[in-house]
Amino acid sequence: MLLTIKFQKEEVMIQWKYFPTNRMLPETFQSLLHVFQKNEASISSDSFEYSSDEVLRVLRNDLLAIGFDVEKSKAKADKIRVPVLFGEQGKEDLAFEADGYWAENEMVLEVEAGRAVVNYQFLKDFFQACMMYNVRYLCIAVRKTYRNGKDYEKVCRFFDAMYSSNRIQTQLEGILIVGY
Repeated sequence: MLLTIKFQKEEVMIQWKYFPTNRMLPETFQSLLHVFQKNEASISSDSFEYSSDEVLRVLRNDLLAIGFDVEKSKAKADKIRVPVLFGEQGKEDLAFEADGYWAENEMVLEVEAGRAVVNYQFLKDFFQACMMYNVRYLCIAVRKTYRNGKDYEKVCRFFDAMYSSNRIQTQLEGILIVGY
């Protein structure tokens, strides 16, 4: 008689990786991961093909509850502007828009969907966060899969290479990649 043992595959819902990999994720950011985990059934790229705006809409109230300012709509008054440069009399001269900003933790949040890897939107998010005033951390949320591509893995590989090669230096203290 042949004994068959089945190992149940552990299903990882929300994936995440923190960079640089020689540091632990700051404990304060556990609440941000909890927001994604709590809403996983509603945003999973394994089940839905939501736009980034639709995903942000699902997460919005929970993000507000932990202290984020979150974009309400695409209307100019509803966008989150993070200053980059200041001009005469200290007036904002240049700002970039973000999906969310957590002032207490100096973190910018960008939620991406289809354009994350295809159009290299994650690189634009990284560049802009590097330029923003009072930003020490960046969180980029991307689909785990998009059109049979493994977007989360591709973004993580990019940041693995960036930090491993040590050829690009950044003032950001940490980057959190979330795969939903």
